Amino acid sequence: MSSAVTETEPKPIVACTIAHDLGEFGQLVETMDTELGEHWGDLNFDDAEAFLKSPESEELEFVAITVWGRDEDVLLRAATLINTVKEYDIAVILVTKDVSPAILHQLMRLGADEFIPYPIPQGALSDAIQRISRPKEVIVQKVVEVPVQMGGAQGQSQRATRNGAVFAVHGLAGGVGASTFAINLAWELSHLEKGDNPKVLLMDLDLQFGSSATYLDLPRREVVFELLSDVASMDDEVFQQALVTVDANFQVLSNPPELLPLDLLGPEDIELLIERARSNFDYVIIDMPTTLVQWSETVLDKSDVYFSLIELDLRSAQNSMRLVRALKAEDLPYEKMKYVLNKAPKFTDISGKSRVRKMAESLEIDLEVQLPEGGKQITQSNDHGLSLAQTAPKNPLRKEIQKLAQSVHEIAATDVAA
Repeated sequence: MSSAVTETEPKPIVACTIAHDLGEFGQLVETMDTELGEHWGDLNFDDAEAFLKSPESEELEFVAITVWGRDEDVLLRAATLINTVKEYDIAVILVTKDVSPAILHQLMRLGADEFIPYPIPQGALSDAIQRISRPKEVIVQKVVEVPVQMGGAQGQSQRATRNGAVFAVHGLAGGVGASTFAINLAWELSHLEKGDNPKVLLMDLDLQFGSSATYLDLPRREVVFELLSDVASMDDEVFQQALVTVDANFQVLSNPPELLPLDLLGPEDIELLIERARSNFDYVIIDMPTTLVQWSETVLDKSDVYFSLIELDLRSAQNSMRLVRALKAEDLPYEKMKYVLNKAPKFTDISGKSRVRKMAESLEIDLEVQLPEGGKQITQSNDHGLSLAQTAPKNPLRKEIQKLAQSVHEIAATDVAA
């Protein structure tokens, strides 16, 4: 192991650990040796600031700051040190031991780029180094569509071969029916064919006021909070434990029992969740919060289709216009957005149809999916914790969502066959 302070003719030092007592983190030393060889050093809290000011620190790419939750003084010093390190434009990886989610959240907000728990899961440090090494000027990557691995016995026995399609659902105004649409779309996709239905996951990422657990009469589980607090160390077993099964082919990752800040999760966490979900399911439906957050861009980037629900009113029109303007300004893939008009006018409503056409023309969008008014049966179905297919199979809204699910599935099957 090299020393960043004492080596007389040091090889290029690209990383340093900063610890009150590195002896308490022996596995970190071994992992740093494995990843970086002799190109890293170790510092204590007292020497860190002086080293950062020296010429030897010019090649530093990141520092790994160890934080032990049982020592309050270390927590305070770590918080101060994060600010100091970020002044030199150096990435920070936190290596945490017995740190509560609330404290970890505060440290991440101070500017830490990544965190990994201690003991360190296999490959976690390597993954964190790769993420912080990505060019900062890259905002998003173009999504390349890939064939969907359909369900069935073979698919279920080989989870790693799945590469599920991702559909995000975002209500552009409150009360436009986004959660109802997401839940029933997920249900219909999981009940398409007898004996060989695709596996479907509904992820409720509205961490504060998500409705999936209520609308499907599911428990909100504490393990979801544990998963979201430490996504970096997630494996298949931990991920599956957080899911609630609706039936054989339909599972839900609901929001946790507590109200959580939307920025508890970062873009890297969301990316890990989506990739884990895609590897285990044929379709992943993401119910988004109405509010735009720092990871909204990640979901848009990772989605095959981004369903944006609106109604035929001024607030929906204004919000749609503002959102598209924001996406274009950041050069984000706004073309993935597929607008869904809920409570669309009936076929015989000539005046209403004219208003729909004018709205689409003024916003320069295509209203490709138009859902009819479902009436009181929608509220009754949600209050009973059941899908529309179970409570009102002949409801016009249910029939349209069923048609959409069938169309989506046929397109995916065609891609696989090709």
